[in-house]
Amino acid sequence: MTLDHITVNPLPKKAMKAELLDAETEKRLAHAWRDDGDVEALHRLINAYMRLAISMAVKFKRYGAPMNDLIQEAGLGLMKAADKFDPDRGVRFSTYAVWWIKASVQDYVMRNWSLVRTGSTSSQKSLFFNLRRVQAQLEREADTQGVRLDKHQLHQQIASEIGVPIRDVEMMDGRLSGNDFSLNAVQSSEPDGREWIEILEDDGAQAAELVERRHDRRKLRGWLVQAMQSLTGRERLIVMARKLRSPPRTLEDLGRELSLSKERVRQLEAAAFVKMRKTLDRRSGEVQNLLL
Repeated sequence: MTLDHITVNPLPKKAMKAELLDAETEKRLAHAWRDDGDVEALHRLINAYMRLAISMAVKFKRYGAPMNDLIQEAGLGLMKAADKFDPDRGVRFSTYAVWWIKASVQDYVMRNWSLVRTGSTSSQKSLFFNLRRVQAQLEREADTQGVRLDKHQLHQQIASEIGVPIRDVEMMDGRLSGNDFSLNAVQSSEPDGREWIEILEDDGAQAAELVERRHDRRKLRGWLVQAMQSLTGRERLIVMARKLRSPPRTLEDLGRELSLSKERVRQLEAAAFVKMRKTLDRRSGEVQNLLL
């Protein structure tokens, strides 16, 4: 299969006609971008290796992602590689770029495989792209030896082969075995069949609970109003300004308005709270019941 026919996007055809860089030219362009910020050198370097990015993207076509999107992600990986490449380390850019291109495409495939996040750790990523291949290999070897592996034994061998915990194998096998389905799908073929979403538990407050809460809030509000009525006008002003305003007023601000010192305002505030607490203490039993 040629790359010319993998997509309607003209980019692959254009990439196939791009120049081939020798090691010296590649190194010179990389130095020009890294040391002098030469954008033209960067574009030339990326265009020359876009065919590499496309060939890497093609390998992930079997995961069902749109080919144009895979090529775009491969291109992003190529640009990251060009931005971080150190030409003085004696490594060809193509060798260095392969890792970045592959990582970018793999991340895209995993993000779009399912509405449920498939995984982000290195072991989960390794399992996502290798589990089915390793599983098929182990099953072929077992068949050759006349051995039949149950699911647990197979998971153990996969975990050992890839070098990951068995619980990760079990989780990924489950994720790859089924597709996402709509919660609006009907459970049965009967005309009055329920949708799956109808059997989900509603963790919100129920009607009876909401009524009780509103009733309790009204009671508490009434008790607080009674407690406030036990205060003098000045104490009531201080409590409202300090506790019922957002943002609360400062002691200095209230002191200037009332022609009092900051310390005197603090004392009046403390005395007001003592009065309110005494009023509320008379209803302590009811308050505790409402707060439980």
